[in-house]
Amino acid sequence: MTRLSKTVVLASLLSSGCKIGPKYQPPVAAAPVAFKELAGNDQWKMATPSDGLLKGKWWEIFGDPQLNKLEELVNINNQNVKQAEAQFRGARALVASAHANYYPTIGSAPAITQTDAGRNTGRGNGTNQSFSLPATATWEPDLWGRVRLSVENAVSNAQVSAADLENIKLSQHALLATDYFLLAAQDMQMKVLTGTIAAYEKNLQLTTNRYNGGVASKSDITLAQTQLAGARAQMTEMHIARAQDEHAIAMLTGQAPASLEIGPTMIAGPPPPIPMELPSQLLERRPDIAANERQVAAANANVGIAETAYYPTLTLSATPALISNNLANLFTYASRSWSAGPSLSQTLFDFGRRGAALQSAEASYDATVAAYRQTVLGAFQEVEDDLSNLRYLAEEAVQEQEAVAAAQQALTLELERYRAGTDSYLNVITTQIIALNDQQTAITILQRRMSAAVDLVKALGGGWDASTLPSVNQLRSVAQANPQPAPAPAADAGNPKPRP
Repeated sequence: MTRLSKTVVLASLLSSGCKIGPKYQPPVAAAPVAFKELAGNDQWKMATPSDGLLKGKWWEIFGDPQLNKLEELVNINNQNVKQAEAQFRGARALVASAHANYYPTIGSAPAITQTDAGRNTGRGNGTNQSFSLPATATWEPDLWGRVRLSVENAVSNAQVSAADLENIKLSQHALLATDYFLLAAQDMQMKVLTGTIAAYEKNLQLTTNRYNGGVASKSDITLAQTQLAGARAQMTEMHIARAQDEHAIAMLTGQAPASLEIGPTMIAGPPPPIPMELPSQLLERRPDIAANERQVAAANANVGIAETAYYPTLTLSATPALISNNLANLFTYASRSWSAGPSLSQTLFDFGRRGAALQSAEASYDATVAAYRQTVLGAFQEVEDDLSNLRYLAEEAVQEQEAVAAAQQALTLELERYRAGTDSYLNVITTQIIALNDQQTAITILQRRMSAAVDLVKALGGGWDASTLPSVNQLRSVAQANPQPAPAPAADAGNPKPRP
């Protein structure tokens, strides 16, 4: 066995046996046993195996075909989603780039050289030609796990990008649903206001007739006209808000506002019960939590990369070549030439640079752990907020419906008294304002309940699961046009082990 062969064998053994860097364990985040706001309400239900939990198209639980149609366009046309998808593809390519460092770099630089030293130099024999066809091969064995750790880092970052993509999708879908229910609420408000304006017009005619008959005063007509004009102005304001909601939906679906027109719609009913899970399962269901956890894994790999800077670097290189002064003889055995050998490099003194880099990596790791735990706490808060919103809004909706019924009854009585001449028109106007406000408030509460339901679905992860993150092999498949067995150390990237 030649010295070069022995060196290669030794490097391979070292490469598979030496693993520098802390082993990874996902950070622990305390989860409550149950959500506090779950008790005593029917706005949600605990999921059972038959429910299948929320699925990818979670918006279908609202049972609105027009909403379903619009939501389908988000994944296809939404530009924020397209941007996040392109960023994921870029992160996936970096995994392939990092994995390629397991293998040697091979190159070639063919050359034709002509020389003429000149006769006055005493060495001139006319023009000489030299033909060379060299090849170079350089390989740095992964002695201390630099490549393995860089692959782990790239894989984790690609999984972060994949989770970010899912989080963008979830956010855009939820925003579309919220805007859609806002638009539907505007349509319902305008329907109520249209009926109110018609009633105000009849009241104005009634008051005018009473004035002509000498029963009502001129001030009653002025009040009726003021009330009618105010209602019409309010209708115009609602048209502005509806147009803006429609434009926002067009943008979310990747369309120009001029190309989208949504006809009058309404909210069919109260929000459906949302399937719930245990708080501990929430950690696996939210893409933003998964992204933060993968950032911790990437930071952990960076600590290991900083540690490997304390160890030497071994490089194996070989340069076989064909060299000849005659092109016809270039591809003969006599034209052979080669050189090969290992080289070892080691930083002896850097005056604390490596130590500072390691401390920086460890501090970054601690910061990402804290960010992960903060994200988890924020997730629990969002779920509790949305649960309480649904709970109390359901109670408020019942109370507001009672107020609407009472206001309508009071308005009927006031109109009868006004027609009988036993009450002033000012009392009629006051009662009409109360009735209109109660009707509008009831619609607003319904819209808030739908928005709270959408927010709860979003807070629960929208049916996503961390198990759908791309695996190491899926991320690496981009580079495997010619599949080769991966070195054993790379497998650790997909199977993180506990950090001591």
